[in-house]
Amino acid sequence: MIQLQQTADGSHTLFVPELDEHYHSVKGAWTESEHIFLQMGWHHSPAPSPQVLEIGFGTGLNAFLTLLAADRARRPTRYTTLERFPLREEIVRQMNYPQQIAPERSADYQALHQAAWDQEVAVTPWFTLRKTLTDFTTHSFQEAYDVIYFDAFAPEKQPEMWSPSLFETLFRHTRPGGILTTYCAKGAVRRMLQAAGYTVERLPGPPGGKREILRATKGFSGNIM
Repeated sequence: MIQLQQTADGSHTLFVPELDEHYHSVKGAWTESEHIFLQMGWHHSPAPSPQVLEIGFGTGLNAFLTLLAADRARRPTRYTTLERFPLREEIVRQMNYPQQIAPERSADYQALHQAAWDQEVAVTPWFTLRKTLTDFTTHSFQEAYDVIYFDAFAPEKQPEMWSPSLFETLFRHTRPGGILTTYCAKGAVRRMLQAAGYTVERLPGPPGGKREILRATKGFSGNIM
């Protein structure tokens, strides 16, 4: 049974007893997502209208923060997220992200979860969402992306999600100049990203959280697909 828990910055996360794993850092879910995926990912991308791919929709926190950032910057963002096990509605209703981050945008947070699967939905004039109900390990990619949020459960919990072949697939579907960010800074993951063709940086982790994170960049000379 998934359990709702409060993290150090007051925002919620979920704990999965079967995996002994949290959806977000207990040091601060909001803090972690903002730092790793927004500051080091979306904001860092040079693309004027970024195409974002998220591996693992989960609680919708990354999507919500990206929606808010896109609206503030008036930067058109097309957001594709892959999820195999969507959360139940009663769990989503308990999450405190809207109240803590932007109470006036609570309806938008709910809209992210209520959006139809496998359809493109314009949630705001600046943010378009496509939620895909799929298994990332067998998904057939058709597009290329400017920003990839790699937010799967940890390698020791879901090793099938962290393989050389999957990172090679993501590299082929990363646009030149595109970037991938992940909270996992393990040497094995860094080497897989490098072997796939990315240039990889170890960057400071979020305040109070992990010491380092990874950002992988595809050179402008790289081909796509």
